[in-house]
Amino acid sequence: MSKLTGKTALVTGSGRGIGREVALKLASEGARVVINDLDADPANEVAELIRAQGGEAAVCVGSVTASDFAERFIGTAVEKFKGVDIIVNNAGFTWDNVVQKMTDEQWYAIMDCHLTAPFRILRAAYPVISAAAKAEAAEGREVFRKVVNISSVAAGGNAGQINYSSAKSGILGMTKTLAKEWGRLKVNVNAVAFGLIETRLTQALAGDESKTVSIEGREIKVGVQQAMLDGASRMIPLGRPGTAEEAAGSVYLFCSPESNYVSGQVLVCGGGYSNL
Repeated sequence: MSKLTGKTALVTGSGRGIGREVALKLASEGARVVINDLDADPANEVAELIRAQGGEAAVCVGSVTASDFAERFIGTAVEKFKGVDIIVNNAGFTWDNVVQKMTDEQWYAIMDCHLTAPFRILRAAYPVISAAAKAEAAEGREVFRKVVNISSVAAGGNAGQINYSSAKSGILGMTKTLAKEWGRLKVNVNAVAFGLIETRLTQALAGDESKTVSIEGREIKVGVQQAMLDGASRMIPLGRPGTAEEAAGSVYLFCSPESNYVSGQVLVCGGGYSNL
């Protein structure tokens, strides 16, 4: 039997990139997964891939910043799979600028996605998790649930990313607080802080070309100049960026039964580099 058989996992931003690999990893270990993405096509593609491999998946399309998203997301898990066991708050993007040029829109867009959305999702999950934990305690059973919040080495401060760094730092405070609040419910709450990971947001740019992605109607510049990637790689003891699969592996560590006595911790997945 796989280690997550019978568990229901919810992963935001799981239609692409790291979130996709997290969803596939959890499914490979037996979890039923609720997939989320801004767009239906990538979300459905991941769900179909999981089903084709013999797993179970449901889809909840939409922005994590929508006022009704948290209830829809948790509701999908309860309706389709009758519970909530693992929550991975992964969805995110960057919208960089130095402080004097950063607009309120940039600030709140990043804070809403990276900090407010996880808060709302966890708040919405509380009644479901609390009821299940009380029932299990009454039966004399100890069942552990998992929350993995995604942070970044930028939480230690990164020039040009005051919004992103502030949000990712806030996630660490949220993680440590919830670990103390939810310990009585047998919920392990931890965070993974990623370093440089290869995704569409960190793809190398050729020359002066500029690439954008559309996020909630905004055209956000993505990609990094090759020279900057090379410089960053030289700072990483392992000598290269991580892959999305490697990032997913670090998240899985906190979802596995082996982490049942680990809570309130931050794991840096950065190839030996840390700014925390």
